[in-house]
Amino acid sequence: MAKWLEIRKGADFNAIARKHGISPITARILRNREVYEEDDVKRYLGGDMSLLHDPHMLKDIDLAAEIIKAKIEEGDVIRIIGDYDVDGICSSYILLTGIKFCGGNVDAILPHRIEDGYGLSINLVNQAHEDGKGTIITCDNGIAAVEQIAHAKELGMTVVVTDHHEVSYAEEDKEKMILPPADAVVDPKRRDDEYPYSEICGAMVAYKFIQVLTEKMGLSGKSATARLFEELTIFAGWATVCDVMPLKDENRIIVKQSFRCITRTQNEGLKALLRANEIDPFAVSVYIYGFVIGPCLNATGRLDSAMRGLELLTEENPQAAAKIALELKEMNDSRKDMTVQGKDEAMEIISEYGDKLPDVLVIYMPELHESLAGIIAGRVREETNHPVFVITDTRDGLIKGSGRSIESYHMFDALSECRDLMVKFGGHKMAAGFTLKKENLNNFRNALNENSKLTEADFEEVIRFDMELPIGYLNIGLLKEIERLSPFGQGNPEPLFAARGVELVRGRILGKNANTAKMTVRDDSGRFYDMMVFGSLFERWNEFLDTNFGSDQREKLYSGDNHVKMNIKIVYQAKINEFRGEESIQIVPKDFLP
Repeated sequence: MAKWLEIRKGADFNAIARKHGISPITARILRNREVYEEDDVKRYLGGDMSLLHDPHMLKDIDLAAEIIKAKIEEGDVIRIIGDYDVDGICSSYILLTGIKFCGGNVDAILPHRIEDGYGLSINLVNQAHEDGKGTIITCDNGIAAVEQIAHAKELGMTVVVTDHHEVSYAEEDKEKMILPPADAVVDPKRRDDEYPYSEICGAMVAYKFIQVLTEKMGLSGKSATARLFEELTIFAGWATVCDVMPLKDENRIIVKQSFRCITRTQNEGLKALLRANEIDPFAVSVYIYGFVIGPCLNATGRLDSAMRGLELLTEENPQAAAKIALELKEMNDSRKDMTVQGKDEAMEIISEYGDKLPDVLVIYMPELHESLAGIIAGRVREETNHPVFVITDTRDGLIKGSGRSIESYHMFDALSECRDLMVKFGGHKMAAGFTLKKENLNNFRNALNENSKLTEADFEEVIRFDMELPIGYLNIGLLKEIERLSPFGQGNPEPLFAARGVELVRGRILGKNANTAKMTVRDDSGRFYDMMVFGSLFERWNEFLDTNFGSDQREKLYSGDNHVKMNIKIVYQAKINEFRGEESIQIVPKDFLP
């Protein structure tokens, strides 16, 4: 059973409401997200692209742009090396499109997950050199590629790094950064960087780099440049969602603008991907980015080559784009089936621990396709609320792992404490990847658990809600006002409320798979509301009804027969449902108590 906690942060909600023309309820929601200063509230409620931070504030970005500008003017051939996830593909597309727009002779290569591993490898450096490329620019990787970039420099190459991952530090001095020996290193996580918001994705770093590059090339203010950035905004926003960046500050602005721009996109590949998934461009949301079209792009890097995803985004022929988009959707459907099987196997492995799980779960699955390790780690984390690493065998005799974390466990720092056991590693607080020798597996598992510092309270599921709000306080105007706080996601959760005395009046089962309950509920003043229970909550909802009221009463509730009075407490979200031009309030519970 989850623990319910009300977020209680003080402020003069009435004063904030009067000043900004909002309700005290919305003012309190904003305060719960640490938004209460006048400028912050204005940015949150009406933030536009003019409020993005100045890209010149990023350390080394002007130097990096000057280097690439010189290479363009010299006619040097430039190679972009990205990564094989959505952020890597989108950031590569942004750099490729932007540098070409500036007249650069440029191409892009994305590493093969199994053959090359993450990011910049010695093999990719050698390949670029053999292909006659004098300059490498990385995106969404490179900050940890010290050896690889040193090798490129020995070959006489110019290297520019654009990345957003954590910067390694010296074991003996955590204040001392270990930067790769590149000609320029752009990464908001640099400790000497004064950029005001460091939690941006690789595609946002690439986007800001192209902003500076076009400026230095004398292209600012042109209509063609404005059209370029309208397209690039889509991919910066898409990657921000898929890389699970906090939807705060400028991330929230770029994602909102991305939704606007995608309705006008001229990118044939993106249009084909939307069509393949039957998505209306005007209905794109955080969910669509993160759970529908994002996984299609990710599937290429997991089961095939991420280059196929980049080919989709650069394809100009609609028929060819449609073919690639269908391939990606089918590949993602296959990945879903493999994920279900892998997750079941992982849960079976940890069931051997019984009721007492280790603080940090290190699950060795030698036969698992290594590309699925991160997804399965995330699924097991959701089930157990423990940090999880899933490790698989690789073709070169090493083992490779991917981890997903919980809020109280900094995964990159934890790996840094046992760096001597690994061949390489990288990542950030909530996710990380690594390679190690098989003989170090048990020592790795032991070291993580001995150093975990986690307590039992860290593993308890906690539902934090914004305030207790009886459902009778809801109205369409309030819900439209709350919608101004979207997009909701990581770092900007959709508001949650709690209500007691919610009476269940009647219900019925809906859906092809009979896994949705549409309930009619009544508040204490006698007004009726629709409540929808679906997804993973449906089975638990029926168990809850059976436990507290009896299965016979549940059946009567669903059949419309007379039943005992059923009053419950809920933590819920409130949404506007539109049907045939009529708007109504719909309640979506997230947890419930008798």
